[in-house]
Amino acid sequence: MNRRSLLGATASAMAALAASGCSTAMMAGRGGRVGYGALVPDPAGFIDLPQGFTYRVLSKLGDTMSDGFTVPDAADGMGCFDIGGGKLALVRNHECIPGRHDGGGVTGKAYDYVARSLVPLPGGTTTIVVDARTLAVERQFRSLAGTIRNCAGGVTPWGSWLTCEEAVVKADGRINQDHGWVFEVPARATGLVDPVPLKAMGRFNHEAACVDPRTGMVYLTEDRADSLLYRFIPNVPGRLADGGRLQALALTNGVRDTRNWDGVTVAPQSWHPVRWIDLTNVESPDDDLRKAGAERGAALFARGEGIHMGDGELYFCCTDGGSAKLGQVYRLSLADGADRLQLFFESTSPDQFNYGDNLTVAPWGDLVVCEDQYSDAVDNYLRGITPAGVPYALGRLRVQTELAGACFSPDGRTLFVNAYSPAKTFAITGPWV
Repeated sequence: MNRRSLLGATASAMAALAASGCSTAMMAGRGGRVGYGALVPDPAGFIDLPQGFTYRVLSKLGDTMSDGFTVPDAADGMGCFDIGGGKLALVRNHECIPGRHDGGGVTGKAYDYVARSLVPLPGGTTTIVVDARTLAVERQFRSLAGTIRNCAGGVTPWGSWLTCEEAVVKADGRINQDHGWVFEVPARATGLVDPVPLKAMGRFNHEAACVDPRTGMVYLTEDRADSLLYRFIPNVPGRLADGGRLQALALTNGVRDTRNWDGVTVAPQSWHPVRWIDLTNVESPDDDLRKAGAERGAALFARGEGIHMGDGELYFCCTDGGSAKLGQVYRLSLADGADRLQLFFESTSPDQFNYGDNLTVAPWGDLVVCEDQYSDAVDNYLRGITPAGVPYALGRLRVQTELAGACFSPDGRTLFVNAYSPAKTFAITGPWV
């Protein structure tokens, strides 16, 4: 395996990921090693993994589910939950739009329908229930219907999945409702949930979300070239449907653009004090929420995508940020009245990572990032990044589609991942620590 360039190894970065729910003992279990060695070619031609690691496919496009429908396409963000009784629930997004495979249609509760028909819009979520020990699939079913382009999302401390629409289409006679919302899906749902748009969390090109368990605040990314980073302060923590206040991040030093496209404005590993700007008219009928925030001083990011909450901090990807436009990872340290932003990592080569998208913090302390680029000549990888900022290859997808939805089981023994299209959800096990 090639060793990658080091971007500013710091003790603070090590402490940061140690705080992200990962104990020092678990990180020490890696013995200071970077990665897991060379990737071994998969005889099935699906995904190459390091020696000692294996995968199994849990669910794929067209499989008949427990509710009689079939697995939809475009599997994207995903969260894993312990629902008790030795069972895990995977709540999986489907970034479907009208015209894309919709799982054979849905009847029952749905947010919106095609024109005046009874055909729900094809986006939404499915839930897969597996045995926590054997990973055997016990049932899978539609859990949210009638939405558009459910891209990523995030888990909540109270046991639900926030699924985000990456679409800002409006009711126009072909569809009946405005879109661009966040919806909440309980992990313990047994079928289709009531689709309630959380409108106070803003209408924009939503990507992903994470929740600070100490405050109940929700942090939200936006997949636009001139995106903002948002936070939602709920009126009642844990009850998002009760409304709240939406804000956008700004840097107190006056830096307005974090993308580093036209010169370095944010240096790797540098820290920048943060302030938060209140936003109004958050239902944004003209899809101009980010522009209104930028006019008031909010910082611009390059396609904010995956976001993951640790202990007192979070990490989020900017897919084509950086001087090389290959991707950035930002770290936001959360402290009452003293939030700080750090450019934790910026890719300078496709061999480091190429268009990072969904990400998670691994049990041993590294970040795990899913690549999302489309080129017939280049494969997408699962990339690890150590607390010191050293990237490495963790897996290589041999079919041309993006990786998405990486999340670990609560015991840290299994990494669940999606291949986007044709949709496939698989579980990776091996000597993680």
